Amino acid sequence: MASADILIITDDNFQNEVLGSKEPVLVDFWAAWCGPCRAIAPLVEQLAGEYKGKLKVGKMDIDAHQNVPQKYGIMSIPTLLLFKDGQVADQIVGAVPKSKLDAMVKRAV
Repeated sequence: MASADILIITDDNFQNEVLGSKEPVLVDFWAAWCGPCRAIAPLVEQLAGEYKGKLKVGKMDIDAHQNVPQKYGIMSIPTLLLFKDGQVADQIVGAVPKSKLDAMVKRAV
């Protein structure tokens, strides 16, 4: 599901990889059974490649890891949270066009 440019985010590595990151981090909260999550996945992978070195991109499977999604109030998926300096800087819920994802990322990098 993830490419070489995408981190697998877990409850265990979230603190280090996301909150402790020097660069902004886009986290895609998803699940294997979610159609819209599968629809947006190629766009998230494109972003990971395009912003490599300026933005970290990670995916978190909400079925396998439930503590972090619960902490951030993830109620529907896909939800993409953009973290900057350890804080949520922006959020998109649902499958959206790449232009919306680009606009959100450009505000942070």
